[in-house]
Amino acid sequence: MKRVYNFAAGPAALPLSVLEKAKEELTDLGGTGMSVMEMSHRSSTFKAIANNAENCLRRLLSIPENYKILFLQGGASMQFDMLPMNLMHNTKKAYYVNSGSFAKKAAKEAQLFGEVIIPASSEEANYTYLPKLTPDMFATPADYVHITYNNTIYGTEFHSVPDVNDQILVADMTSCILSEPIDVSDFGVIYAGAQKNIGPAGLTVVIIREDLIGLVPNLPSMLDYAVHVKNESMYNTPPTFAIYMAGLVLQWLEEQGGIPAIYEINKRKAAMLYDYLDHQSHLFHGIVTNKEDRSLMSVTFTTKDKDLDSRFCKEAEAAGLCNLKGHRIAGGMRASIYNAVSEEAVQALVRFMADFEQKNS
Repeated sequence: MKRVYNFAAGPAALPLSVLEKAKEELTDLGGTGMSVMEMSHRSSTFKAIANNAENCLRRLLSIPENYKILFLQGGASMQFDMLPMNLMHNTKKAYYVNSGSFAKKAAKEAQLFGEVIIPASSEEANYTYLPKLTPDMFATPADYVHITYNNTIYGTEFHSVPDVNDQILVADMTSCILSEPIDVSDFGVIYAGAQKNIGPAGLTVVIIREDLIGLVPNLPSMLDYAVHVKNESMYNTPPTFAIYMAGLVLQWLEEQGGIPAIYEINKRKAAMLYDYLDHQSHLFHGIVTNKEDRSLMSVTFTTKDKDLDSRFCKEAEAAGLCNLKGHRIAGGMRASIYNAVSEEAVQALVRFMADFEQKNS
């Protein structure tokens, strides 16, 4: 079996051992004679799978007891609407930091439900840096402050929790959750699409503090956090296979030593690639202007020549280094080096970049 080095932004690489485990159990899960895709979501077997996934996530992130975990559908983009619908209950105002394309989309959706305040933005520089946040920017009372922790298209990431003047902080952690230690209690809500570090596409994880549930009455049932909490994420048929796969990924992460261990690996991977861009290459250039804003998960770079960028991606693909083309609105290249991407894969990428540079200098 030939496996490529997969640097896709999402759906992204999954641990090989997880895929092999799923393959082994695909037609007969635990002696049931059924695939997980065939069994009732209300069966004791599947409830045990869902509970295991939730408990693994709670252990990995040390999630406090006063936070609920929801397994939902609709992607992180559905949360762009669910959040303001459920949280805009008092001032009908919310802050949205405009640090990237998805942050901007989230703010646009929130405007349907109340007033959106943009305290800072880096749009004028095509999001190549993170806007600096200070407590005075959040002086006006609002129902919450929204940040996008990792901007996967542009390769920027918050590496510390901003001081938002004691207001409720909400974070879209779709492309960085489980990659480094966080204190969940710093946030009122954390949400993440699964297709980067948790599992396959189709599942969205929401971690929400209990006092933020049920603030707004008479919401559509499928868009009401309180309904999903009451029904333990099974108000309707959940994405059973995605939850099963997420459970396997979370178990795998525990076996690696948990988040502290994977964080050390992620730092080494990112340092390897950024070191080549900063100190060894004359052809390739990192796109993010402020090095302290650079993402551990999404490394963006370019030759500053569109034709050469295109040739690099084509030749890399042929060499088994796949999905390096940058997002269509950002251009250049992007190496998504999520938890399941090995150090060996990054080493292979750096070697290929050096070889490509030698041939094209």
